[in-house]
Amino acid sequence: MPERRAAMPRALALALLALPVPGGVAGAAEGGAVAGARAAELEHILIQDCGSCHGLTLKGGLGRPLTPDALAGWADTDTLTGIILDGMPGTAMPPWRPILTEEEARWIANYLMQGEISK
Repeated sequence: MPERRAAMPRALALALLALPVPGGVAGAAEGGAVAGARAAELEHILIQDCGSCHGLTLKGGLGRPLTPDALAGWADTDTLTGIILDGMPGTAMPPWRPILTEEEARWIANYLMQGEISK
């Protein structure tokens, strides 16, 4: 099982690298906000890639639930942004810093804290 955990972050990273990013990753966020097309891509990442561990409705699976209720009390936007960027050592949560900008990770954290996942 540990071998599978080690392979998961690489597989997710490779899948994300295949996503088209208008203007490149560095140009994906404009003025501190995520642009419309990239926001749609980030929502897709949340549902498909994050959902592969946290459940497609983000109510839990291999990873803990990512609903606003589940996040309340242990994570704020800054903490969640850091976890998204740097992962959680000793767990299956990979670092996304090589793939996401800080603005994109913050957008995801805000999105999760507000509970906007509707799929």
